Amino acid sequence: MSDTAPDLDRIDLRILQVLQADGRLSNLKLAEAVALSPTAVLARVQRLTREGYILGYEARLDPLKLGAGLLVFVEVLLDRTTPNVFEAFKAAVQVHPQILECHMVAGGFDYLLKTRVADMHAYRDFAGTVLWQLPGVRETRTYAVMEEVKSTSRLPLRL
Repeated sequence: MSDTAPDLDRIDLRILQVLQADGRLSNLKLAEAVALSPTAVLARVQRLTREGYILGYEARLDPLKLGAGLLVFVEVLLDRTTPNVFEAFKAAVQVHPQILECHMVAGGFDYLLKTRVADMHAYRDFAGTVLWQLPGVRETRTYAVMEEVKSTSRLPLRL
């Protein structure tokens, strides 16, 4: 981590590590965890946020309990790889809440989408009314997830 974040010391990295594990931790508890005063920790967290190391805080929700139990990855191949097609596609995916992530990739296709829907019937409906109608889509390949073995957004931090 030191190669990519030379401005961070061990305490900064420890703060990030602790906040990744529990973003709701009070400033007092965070200060205890990193052995600094609450004032010093608050100043560091504010700096880490201002400098963009901390992007925000959010609750992790149970997709199954909220009617989005089926996780589906989709490879998308565009009909043309021109800047205007890329821009139109990127703008279109932003407005569909079923698309959780969209990544432009190198390889045999252009984009990899991570989607969540209730079930396979809902996915078929989504594919027909949204996915295949996205600008520039020529071909898709669908991968329905049978079991989520590991799912995390935590980054490995070397202290």
